[in-house]
Amino acid sequence: MVGWSVYILHCADGTLYTGVARDTEKRLRQHNGTLAGGPRYTRGRRPVELLWTSPAADRSTAQQREAAIKKLSRAAKLRLARSGRP
Repeated sequence: MVGWSVYILHCADGTLYTGVARDTEKRLRQHNGTLAGGPRYTRGRRPVELLWTSPAADRSTAQQREAAIKKLSRAAKLRLARSGRP
């Protein structure tokens, strides 16, 4: 069974996007438009680049971590991404 991940993307317009996925590489292709199913937010902000990812035990844990990250300031998100730590 594939686990869940939390990720942060850097969009072409300089914004950051945080999400969760079972298959981060597939989700990145969706965000960049090479596969169908990407969210509206990144459609006008392509290309996007994966800055950071962290595994999660299950969907609930991943979504809780995503919510916590979304509350962080931009500077804190960038520090998290640079640290490389989950």
